[in-house]
Amino acid sequence: MVDTVGTRPEAGRRRPRTGTLTRRQPVQRLVGEAAGSPLKRTMGVAQLTLLSVGATLGTGIFVVLGQAVPEAGPAIVVSFVLAGVTALFSALSYAELAGMIPGSGSSYSYAYATLGELVAWVCGWCLILEYGVSVAAVAVGWGQYVNELLELTFGVTLPASLSAPPGAGGTLNIPAALIVVLAMVVLLRGARESAVANTVMVSVKIAALVLFCAVAFTAFRAGNFHPLFPLGAAGMSAGAASLFFSYIGFDAASTAGEEARDPQRDLPRAIILSLVLVTALYVLVAVAALGAMPWKQFAGTEATLSEVLVRSVGGGNLWPVLLSVGAVVATTSVVLTVQYGQIRILFAMARDGLVPPLFAKVHPRTGVPRANTVIVSGFIAVLAALVPLGSLADATSIGTLFAFMLVNLAVVLLRRRSPGTPRSFRVPFSPVTPLLGVGFCVYMLGSLGAGTWIAFGAWMAAGLVVYGLYGNRHSKLNQPEDLV
Repeated sequence: MVDTVGTRPEAGRRRPRTGTLTRRQPVQRLVGEAAGSPLKRTMGVAQLTLLSVGATLGTGIFVVLGQAVPEAGPAIVVSFVLAGVTALFSALSYAELAGMIPGSGSSYSYAYATLGELVAWVCGWCLILEYGVSVAAVAVGWGQYVNELLELTFGVTLPASLSAPPGAGGTLNIPAALIVVLAMVVLLRGARESAVANTVMVSVKIAALVLFCAVAFTAFRAGNFHPLFPLGAAGMSAGAASLFFSYIGFDAASTAGEEARDPQRDLPRAIILSLVLVTALYVLVAVAALGAMPWKQFAGTEATLSEVLVRSVGGGNLWPVLLSVGAVVATTSVVLTVQYGQIRILFAMARDGLVPPLFAKVHPRTGVPRANTVIVSGFIAVLAALVPLGSLADATSIGTLFAFMLVNLAVVLLRRRSPGTPRSFRVPFSPVTPLLGVGFCVYMLGSLGAGTWIAFGAWMAAGLVVYGLYGNRHSKLNQPEDLV
């Protein structure tokens, strides 16, 4: 019941402290909203795991070796393990909170329950940057892979005027916009259909990477790994910092909390399983690539997996074509799954009143936030078609690391504030483990360039203006019927 002007609040209720930026969502309320969600619960642990794998295992592994190997040499294999362990600290925290608060808000909701509304808004604004810009960037990469595949198979490419944005030699990046629209069509059909499509695509790209390893191992030379640390421990650490961003996306399952059949049980399993699977694949690919081609041959070439096979095994266009197909499928899967996550984050923020309620309206037949899906997809399609992303895409890493840091802090705070709340998974050795996660995130943030920080600062300033003009005034916790 909403109080009217001139009446006293109902007994047992207090007027909200309007303007209070530290007001928090009670954990029980978040759990209750998730339990009564209009979204359809159709995903099991396998679909949730593949959702995170689909968001993580993208174009990076197809091109990352050429960029990272010169920094670490053969020790790049250890770098992958180190980056995976760094991600594991945050993954464990995500697993505990996803099982405890199985909603669609992911780290935004976790921050709302622990650090207050303003920090939650900043976290959600970071996620909008991370998800939205990264989808656009991946969509641009998809267009490039399509062009590469067309050239390898038919000897033709799309004209630059139709495959590059203004400022990058073109007029409109049609392929980039097209893949975003196609992903939107799949997402509008429902969570079950999206999960099926993602399962097929993840299977194809895993098969492509396994094929690469099988072929590369035919040219394997153990001597390529001697010495293992030619550039020292510092080189290995630098390689790990570069590779960390290949792990971004393992948290995607946490945005599907309201569409999981048994979220308390399955979300923690999916998050950890996806990270283990991705790390194992990365290490296997790195061992195969370094075994097939000496690390010094990577320097100055930014060699892709296709080029590694051509140089070490031969085979003409066969391997480049097969791996280009894998790269096209990989980027398609990333666009689909990350776009899905973006839509669910906005759904949770709209339900809390921080963004317009239109983003929380769910279609009764498909169980999909239809308007949300169309608006988000349209914005990303325009961004991908018209904007040369460049260094702006690098700002997604700040948003990701900031969100990871908040999730680790949330575990520590909720252990103190809500010790009796049921948890289907508990981070081992807390608070040491989540605090180590915070430390690693701070270290990674410190390694980012000044241009990235400037772009991030501009985005945060815009977000604070939006919050001041809309979010703070319309927050559900700023309404008379809500306790604070």
